[in-house]
Amino acid sequence: MTASEQTSTGRALIEAGSPVAGSMCRAAATVVFEPTAAMVQVDDRFAASLSTAADDAADLRVPRERVRAGAVLAFAVEYAATQHRTGRVARTDGWFDDRPGSRPAADELAESVIGAARRSTDERRVRHVGYLLAEAAVSPDVDLDLAGRALRLAESLSWRQLALLAAVGRRDRVPLPMAPLEDEPRAWVAWGAREDVTDLQTAGLLAPPLGTARPGATLPRLRAADLRLTRRGVLVHRLLVLDLLHEHAVTTALADLGLSRS
Repeated sequence: MTASEQTSTGRALIEAGSPVAGSMCRAAATVVFEPTAAMVQVDDRFAASLSTAADDAADLRVPRERVRAGAVLAFAVEYAATQHRTGRVARTDGWFDDRPGSRPAADELAESVIGAARRSTDERRVRHVGYLLAEAAVSPDVDLDLAGRALRLAESLSWRQLALLAAVGRRDRVPLPMAPLEDEPRAWVAWGAREDVTDLQTAGLLAPPLGTARPGATLPRLRAADLRLTRRGVLVHRLLVLDLLHEHAVTTALADLGLSRS
């Protein structure tokens, strides 16, 4: 076997994700390809799906895309192992089974997730794209089309926008600032962050929607505390498991808006 052939395996692909996912990549590869030697477990069908996805992507030659592809599968293993440990079982509704004229939904989503990870030049996003794959595997109320919709929405959002969705999603535990948001901040960073909020409203991910004042009327200033996730926002928040997005990212996003948590 040549050196090239030795690295062109699914196991090697997952292990190659370490620059993004860290040292856990080796353990994640063991969970998928040698489960009897692993310290943690995931559902056998989920592991088989990840193995297929990793083998199919094993020949990736663009170095950083290969790193991200391996990392996203490692993150999927990480979250799936946590769910398995807490007793949240993998779905039994045919998600992992062949479909008439097509592959299992699990395999199709895994390929889409790897593709999204390869395109994610902001590599902080890769963790939560991997979480989406594992979350869909334990969510029988989510079909392939819905998971694909969440993935496409996630790809359209910046890291700061994901952090803002995370902030709104955990508002019941950590209240958002009451200060009004500036409509046209002078500082460029604050202006960009404010545009991110506006774009999230326009995309239907955050409520209230953008309002139009009647002639002669003035719209009230929007406050961070007024923001709510729409149903579409809840879908992205749930499937990307934004509850686990690092608190530092949330704090930074709010600071970019010129706000701070009390």
